[in-house]
Amino acid sequence: MKENKIDILNIIITIIKIICIIVLILLILVLALQRFSNNKIAIGGYRIFNVATGSMVPTYEVGDVIVVKEVDTNSLVKGEVVSYLGEKGTFSGRVVTHRIINIEDGENGKIFTTKGDANNEEDPPITSDQIYGKVIYKCVLISLFTKLMNNMTAFYIIFFIPFAILIFLQLKDSFIDKDRLNNNSEEDTDEYEDSEEDDDSYTDEDEEDNTSR
Repeated sequence: MKENKIDILNIIITIIKIICIIVLILLILVLALQRFSNNKIAIGGYRIFNVATGSMVPTYEVGDVIVVKEVDTNSLVKGEVVSYLGEKGTFSGRVVTHRIINIEDGENGKIFTTKGDANNEEDPPITSDQIYGKVIYKCVLISLFTKLMNNMTAFYIIFFIPFAILIFLQLKDSFIDKDRLNNNSEEDTDEYEDSEEDDDSYTDEDEEDNTSR
């Protein structure tokens, strides 16, 4: 019964490890794809961005990881937060995530005015073709992970402690397997010796019978 519980626990731990590894690999692939493609490629209409400044505090903190979904810009309304590619002034060439504070109709489409929640000044007006999409989700756990990674002390703790635990578990499993192998070998040896003793006893009895005859 105890061995069955241990086997079930090992299976659950293995499944959790596999899921974590798959999630991390997918996240790394998405982030790498966006970085190398300069955020020009979306996966299934979604992009992942990392908040780099405090312009959206307290809604989004520095280091937060957000998910942005491509939407029809005609459906956007005031108060929603969007990510866009800046083209003017200090915003030029930068991905900006700010809140829409005004929408107007222009000659070539809608014109959006945005502003960071923590900023006093609004951003330069933007057009629909600059907008990547609307922020739909903040990845809390991943955000916490990225913030910890930016802290060197936390980085070493996060990296070395799990690494040490994995080594310990691997060594423990190796010792357990070794002990099981040794125990099985000893049991086989004991059985073999008992068999020899039985054979010797049988031989002695046979000899006595032959002698009496």
